Amino acid sequence: MTTIGFHHSHEQVHPAGLLAAAQRAAEVGFDAGMCSDHFAPWSAAQGHSGFAWSWLGAALATTSLPFGVVNAPGQRYHPAIVAQAAATLAAMFPGRFWVALGSGENVNEHITGDGWPPKHVRDARLRESVAIIRALLAGEEVTHDGLVRVDRAKLWTLPDAPPALIGPAVTPATAAAHADWADGLVTVNQHPDRLRDVLAAYRDAGGRGTAALQVHVAWAPDPDEAMAVAREQWGVQVFGPPVAWDLDLPESFDSLAPHVSDEAVRRAVLVEHDPSRLRDRLAALVGLGFDAVYVHQVATDPRASDDKHPSADPTATPRSATLDRFLDMAGEHLLPGLREVAA
Repeated sequence: MTTIGFHHSHEQVHPAGLLAAAQRAAEVGFDAGMCSDHFAPWSAAQGHSGFAWSWLGAALATTSLPFGVVNAPGQRYHPAIVAQAAATLAAMFPGRFWVALGSGENVNEHITGDGWPPKHVRDARLRESVAIIRALLAGEEVTHDGLVRVDRAKLWTLPDAPPALIGPAVTPATAAAHADWADGLVTVNQHPDRLRDVLAAYRDAGGRGTAALQVHVAWAPDPDEAMAVAREQWGVQVFGPPVAWDLDLPESFDSLAPHVSDEAVRRAVLVEHDPSRLRDRLAALVGLGFDAVYVHQVATDPRASDDKHPSADPTATPRSATLDRFLDMAGEHLLPGLREVAA
């Protein structure tokens, strides 16, 4: 049966509100969770970017869901630190954690002050980082001198079984390149033909493990509201690579907003007000052959859960009313129908 998961976007929601959403997602029946790992949001309108690894410990401790994270080792994160963080979570929560390892985006990585390398260098750096992480998770002492440097690193706390190292890809070429090292694949919604090509490229190159799809959704009961929030919250993220890889600031993405059409937003996001129609569109993506589908509700209301606007009750947990509304709808209308398709 296909895993139906919920994606948690640190760029859009206060981490306390996002933790409440994870707990609510478990209550309404989602099978799993995943989250982003950003230093900055894509757009100033999103307004947040909590530290994913702190949040993951809380999410794993306060729900029974398995979780994954999409991480970029090699610049902002030294691969030995990624290995240590992943090993600790896998040791504390056996069988419930995975990490996807990608080459990153400049909007997050420029903070180190190092230059942003060309794509072929980033890809080579990723492969070195993956080899280092895998060796450390196997209990080896690692010394390495290449695009990243390691001096006699060894993990002293190891899980009984290492977490899966997943390859994130948005193009068939990247999917095929990950096939020789990845324990699975994760990609994002695109045209169905393109998704078939990405999945086929990974499998044809010998890719093993599960294949997961993250689907951006903007649902609201009113169609105008759904479209307006999709545009505000995810409109600047309709640009694929290389633009999405290379811009360095949220404001750089925001400068492109006037050039984004409604049609482009709808190609990137499932904008819907009808739960039945949204269920059917998600079911069609499930039917492409993915083992897991993670639904990302982009229509959040970060200002409602922003710590700059505290509640009258200082002990109250910040929440996203839009996420709560979506999760309640999903538990009633989406999950039962998707499970029928998956079965």
